[in-house]
Amino acid sequence: MLAVTVPVRLRFGAHLLGIHKPLTLIPTSSSSTRCFFLFPSPPTRNVSLSQTPRDLLRRNVSQTPAPAASDSVSVSVSFPKDSPLFGLEDLLVSFILGKKRATEVSHLVWKHVVQKGDTVIDATCGNGHDTLAMLKMVADESGKGSVYGLDIQEAALQKTSSLLEESVTPNEKGLVKLFSKCHSKMHEVLPRNTSVRLVAFNLGYLPGGDKSLTTQSDTTLKALEAAKGILMDGGLISLVVYVGHPGGWEELKTVQDFISKLPVEMWICSEFQTVNRSWSPVLVFIFKRC
Repeated sequence: MLAVTVPVRLRFGAHLLGIHKPLTLIPTSSSSTRCFFLFPSPPTRNVSLSQTPRDLLRRNVSQTPAPAASDSVSVSVSFPKDSPLFGLEDLLVSFILGKKRATEVSHLVWKHVVQKGDTVIDATCGNGHDTLAMLKMVADESGKGSVYGLDIQEAALQKTSSLLEESVTPNEKGLVKLFSKCHSKMHEVLPRNTSVRLVAFNLGYLPGGDKSLTTQSDTTLKALEAAKGILMDGGLISLVVYVGHPGGWEELKTVQDFISKLPVEMWICSEFQTVNRSWSPVLVFIFKRC
């Protein structure tokens, strides 16, 4: 089962649900609506591996006979045109069906927001893959783009620096500034009056590192407050929250409590979670309205 918290209108063909009339879910006046969806496991027949996730939802996941021609059998997932997630429906369906990893989805959502020449922050560098992805999004010939990376572990900063040296030109690497600081101190590394388009977090431990060293709820809350203060209108705070370690669920609860208090007039908050895979990462996107 999947828990999806999004400002969204979803229309599901009832063929998937065992009835023969379409079901429309429409959000309330709140900026976020929590919906739970049950998807049957794909059968062993009538499924083409070349189909897209939306194709799988649309028809071939069912072994039952198709309903009469007068009945509507279709699946469309669409966000309002003024939603920051508009145009990303297939991507998010792929994540829901387990066909794309959380970090891959995050990077593609960032591309929907980030522009060349922007200033962005990787609040938890880890092995450097997020830092590299950000750099490729902001770097241009003018040299105006900036990536600020933070991590409290020197091993993470060394891995990030090595990855950049292997992957980009010296001029591009010069757009990245790495700091041995806690993510709660991000505002201290920025020049005065700098507005940021994207702040990204991977919450948990360093992959391949000491699993006892993890991000903590108290400093993550401070980091979210700092990110909120420096984010420009139209910007994004992106989180991948890993919960499969001691304190992981507590940290997720801290994130959820933080976003639940943001005013709907200024923020659009979305959460994507696979409920019956208890250790799978949780995606959280916090958009600041223009």
